[in-house]
Amino acid sequence: MSGTILSSKKLSVGYGKKVIVSGLEFEVSRGEILTIIGPNGAGKSTILKSIAAQLPFISGTVSIAGTDISAMSAHDIAQKLSVCLTERITAEKMTCEDVVSTGRYPYTGRLGILAENDRNIVQEAMELTGVTYLSDTDIRCISDGQRQTVMLARAIAQQPDVLILDEPTSFLDINNKLRLLSILRELVRSRNITVVQTLHELDLAQRFSDKILCIKNNKADRIGTPEEIFKGDYVSELYDITSGSFLPEFGTAEAAKVTGAPQIFVIAGGGSGIDTYRRLQRQGIAFAAGIIHENDIEYPVAKSLASELVIEKAFEPISDESVRKALEIMKRCGEVICCPDSFGTMNIGNKRLFEAYKSRT
Repeated sequence: MSGTILSSKKLSVGYGKKVIVSGLEFEVSRGEILTIIGPNGAGKSTILKSIAAQLPFISGTVSIAGTDISAMSAHDIAQKLSVCLTERITAEKMTCEDVVSTGRYPYTGRLGILAENDRNIVQEAMELTGVTYLSDTDIRCISDGQRQTVMLARAIAQQPDVLILDEPTSFLDINNKLRLLSILRELVRSRNITVVQTLHELDLAQRFSDKILCIKNNKADRIGTPEEIFKGDYVSELYDITSGSFLPEFGTAEAAKVTGAPQIFVIAGGGSGIDTYRRLQRQGIAFAAGIIHENDIEYPVAKSLASELVIEKAFEPISDESVRKALEIMKRCGEVICCPDSFGTMNIGNKRLFEAYKSRT
């Protein structure tokens, strides 16, 4: 089953009469992951709470499977949509399994008594998220990362059409960040669930999202695929990055370059110079680099960190002109670092630079 499951039109959200974000219009299909990104304080969590009917809209509509949520009961919404927010839970004398079991309450009677099928679904959710070993552990006695995963299991046990997650990777180490997002991706594929989440880790947003909604200056600034959003300087503009730079090719940030006359010339290419660039930056040493092809894996890093950079066109042999330019810069540097262990046909010009350096020492 495909088609739009969650949508908003002319949606404005906030508190009381104060608008935090306006102009929200989006459609998310079954089996898609929509990730909301934007600067701190942009209103991302407010959007999630509003979509989840935990916060009244100021204006506009949100629909689930074509039905306006304002016309749905809390019980009906709970059977369509589950929420995993970052607030700490204050449950006392509840085991982790007890907490996950509450995800079945929309399907039980008023007493919340679970049938055998409900218990099987709870166990399946705990196995899927890898928290079965915590079944009998008091929810207050586990780490923040474990609690985050238990709450995900609870949301999965609810068997929703739409799963809403506020910074689900917070408190998790890198392995568990990847594991959690992989679980979400598998849920999307195997159960046709739709995920709407916020993430601060832009590299993960780039890799695990089908659509990205960008929030800036109290409005929906742009929505598109990761390929559309992580292109050019847009993300740098979205976050007003001034202390360093953002590399859209990798979805990661680099520290600010050391400016001024280069003290060291780095002969590199093929990824061989990246560690050296970052080490020199940490040491506060201005450096020049070359000769780097525009399609080289290290080109974005070199462009971000080198005070001077000699580049060559993609797929072209290094030209004599580029070699002359690099030699002129190299003569002004007190030291040369050669990173490649060998030189191929396309970067034979860098071998000429290295030989020129050796001849003067």
